Amino acid sequence: MPALRSPGTGRTLRVVLAEDSVLLREGLTGLLGRFGHQVVAAVGDADALLAAVDAHDPDIVVTDVRMPPGFQDEGLHAAVRLRTRRPTLPVLVLSQYVQRAYAADLLDSGDGTGVGYLLKDRIGQVEEFVAALDEVADGGTVVDPEVVRQLLRRRRDPLERLTPREREVLALVAEGRSNAAIARHLVVSEAAVGKHIGNILTKLDLPPAEETHRRVLAVLAFLRA
Repeated sequence: MPALRSPGTGRTLRVVLAEDSVLLREGLTGLLGRFGHQVVAAVGDADALLAAVDAHDPDIVVTDVRMPPGFQDEGLHAAVRLRTRRPTLPVLVLSQYVQRAYAADLLDSGDGTGVGYLLKDRIGQVEEFVAALDEVADGGTVVDPEVVRQLLRRRRDPLERLTPREREVLALVAEGRSNAAIARHLVVSEAAVGKHIGNILTKLDLPPAEETHRRVLAVLAFLRA
């Protein structure tokens, strides 16, 4: 089958591809080849991605977010590292979900150009995906609409979802008061205070972790707001 013409610049791009799923990795390699691009390295983990970029100096990197060993945000974290080391290196991130913590860092990296974040549903829209690849390689910025919506929610006042009573409890936590001290101050039970704090941590999207650490993060959110 002859190579299809890329909907963007039409030039051949040298691509480093990082995707832990062998099936998807092979599929993307074949797809990019059909549009005249060359996958110079196809790897399955974040460390191999960093090494491949050093070895091949590609025109663009395409990487998944979740990769070994933790299958959390290793690919996205590697993309941010690459952009820190090489601010002009075009990077297109693919994901099944929006990882908000590093997504903002990726989009803010370099001068904000030559970067993209697409949800994997876009891969099924072949022409749209390849056009996005070309645009990022040419220094453009391509962001999935759902990513934009998620990041806009992240940039709002994180305390707006709290009730007046929850804000009051958080203010007392910020003063360094224990649950027992807060209960005495508000004339409620410690169980009620614990429930309020649990609601606060959930509404602030603080990940499960050691309880004291989560309280600190909640206080920092309160002080920033």
